[in-house]
Amino acid sequence: MKEEEIIEKTKEPVTKKSLINELSKLDLKGETVIVHTALSKLGWVCGGAVALIEALQKVITLEGTLIMPAHSGDYSEPKYWGNPPVPEEWYQTIREEMPAYRPEVTPTRGLGVTPEIFRKFPGVVRSDHPCLSFAAWGKEAEAITADHKLDYALGENSPLAKIYRREGKILLIGVGHDSNTSMHLAEYRAEHDLKIKIFGSSVLKNGKNVWTKYQDLEFNDDLFPAIGKDFESEHDYSNAKIGLTEAKLFKQKEIVDFAVDWLEKRGD
Repeated sequence: MKEEEIIEKTKEPVTKKSLINELSKLDLKGETVIVHTALSKLGWVCGGAVALIEALQKVITLEGTLIMPAHSGDYSEPKYWGNPPVPEEWYQTIREEMPAYRPEVTPTRGLGVTPEIFRKFPGVVRSDHPCLSFAAWGKEAEAITADHKLDYALGENSPLAKIYRREGKILLIGVGHDSNTSMHLAEYRAEHDLKIKIFGSSVLKNGKNVWTKYQDLEFNDDLFPAIGKDFESEHDYSNAKIGLTEAKLFKQKEIVDFAVDWLEKRGD
């Protein structure tokens, strides 16, 4: 959405102060919260993503933990690229020349402006996975982002599983369950047909860029909207108006467990 259209739809500026007031209606203080958001859906925000991030930090507080995906999909195996694809004769050159992933430098891709700005905020730490990293701030930030393995990056050794074990929450602001990364954890846990693929990324080893291969699932987030719709029809969750859009707050454990059951029943 163009900025002129956003201004036209907004009756008055959305501010950090108004965001704090609205977010305070949700149970976020001191909680472990993974956030997915579409900034443009909030209306015209004075200060943009910075104001939203600071409002979230103020409401969650340092006794809680704020997490966002910080994925870098272009730091991955080029033969799987589809948006856009590249010629096959480029693959080896990309593998040899791709700069190594560095948490402090490598940009996010396809996640919007808020996660990209958040990863560079003071006090934010980022996990080491070159393609599927997470950024976090607050009490459990170091623990949640530490030791993020290359293989099965959204499974049991991932920040998602650490959020689950801490009975964390999912906050969707202006986005649907197609953006709900936590559902990938259910894909690992459900007993259903899975396809394992070999991926690769450039990582630093002894100061040199090394193309490193690893295993992971072939994800299917096309199912997430249907899972989310069924979950919402059967479970209670919190919601609040944030700017011009709706925020929905879920218990991550409840929705992951529901998704596991949903996927297993679908596979019967």
